[in-house]
Amino acid sequence: MQVTVEAGEGLARRMTVELPADDVEQQVDQKLREVARQARLPGFRPGKVPMRVLRQRFGENVRGEVLGEMVQSTFPQAVAEQELRLAGQPQIEPDIDAESGRYAYVARFEVLPEIDLHDLTGKRIARPVAEVADADVDRMIERLREQRRTFEDVERPAQSGDRLTISFTGSIDGEPFEGGSGEHRQLVLGSGTFIPGFEEQLEGASAGDERVVEVTFPEDYQNSELAGRAAQFQVSVEAVAEPHLPDLDADFMTAFGIEDGDFEHFRADVRANMERELKQRIQSNVKSQVLDALLEANPVDLPAALINEEIQSLKQQTLQSAGGVDIDLPNELFAESAARRVKLGLVVAEVVKRYELKPSEERVRELVEELAATYERPEDFIRYHYADQQRLAAVESLAMEELVVERMLETAEVEEESSSFDALTESSDG
Repeated sequence: MQVTVEAGEGLARRMTVELPADDVEQQVDQKLREVARQARLPGFRPGKVPMRVLRQRFGENVRGEVLGEMVQSTFPQAVAEQELRLAGQPQIEPDIDAESGRYAYVARFEVLPEIDLHDLTGKRIARPVAEVADADVDRMIERLREQRRTFEDVERPAQSGDRLTISFTGSIDGEPFEGGSGEHRQLVLGSGTFIPGFEEQLEGASAGDERVVEVTFPEDYQNSELAGRAAQFQVSVEAVAEPHLPDLDADFMTAFGIEDGDFEHFRADVRANMERELKQRIQSNVKSQVLDALLEANPVDLPAALINEEIQSLKQQTLQSAGGVDIDLPNELFAESAARRVKLGLVVAEVVKRYELKPSEERVRELVEELAATYERPEDFIRYHYADQQRLAAVESLAMEELVVERMLETAEVEEESSSFDALTESSDG
């Protein structure tokens, strides 16, 4: 077996593998003898068909079958001999000239890039420093009350925070437009649910009122046909209801899993959840900075095959999250995200290889338990992941990322930066 490799553009490679003709013909003869035992041809008794006739009748097909088997057995060997690291599946074409005794195949593929890994020396990473203050807990408890608020109809003009039931018809230049009408819709004033300026013009309205609301769609509105255009809405106010927050009583506490209904236990539980979230947000903030800095420090040529695979994966995830709808999404929509994910995977893998990183079983267990703590029945979450190696592998991957971040932080200039719970959670949500 002779192997030659030619470099193409970028990461493209063309590998030619020449197979010994004697080996090929020997295997062809062997298969033809196997065919001969069962071949039934007119004028010949079973098992008595001459080899010359068998070659004429079945030689080409058998030769193709033999070559296919030899490709499967020799290709991995050739790749190993040439010390190649393939990115994606190869395209293989036969190169046969039986008369001259040439048996070969050509494989075209991309290889993984060689990464001259740079650490984060000279890179600045800002580590947020924050704690959960009593005022933060107070505000969180109020948010929890607002999540469980109820509304009661009132006979007064609407104000911010009230819930209106409305029907409306929208028009642009006097013509109705698609999606511009609705009946018996509920809208909380001040929620920012509708187009900017819409809700403010309904303040002061009472049940039974008719209002004309004039707004301009934002320039970045999702429907490009409406973006930046002025519209007019005829609005009928059907009901005005004011919010009522639940009392901080035993029933409220029990609804959040505090069985004894004790307020101090509830408050301690809220604080613990907030501290857990704050820790995760800080880790996520630092991790994002480290990975961004790592990508900036390590320019990498990316295999088109891997990017295309990642595009298809992202596209599939998007369609599944949309309920499995059948939409032909353009690849360009995912190209940038796919390229970043491929590059990140290659660079992180190089960090893992360079520093021989591997999360311990104890670390993985701690991470599983940390993730489980946010669930109502943590023990079920833990059992679920340890019951299947594939599910556990996802957590092991997260643990590996943590090790990569920690190792790279050792080489960076880390500066602490004062922050707050609200600042970190709001910026992360945005």
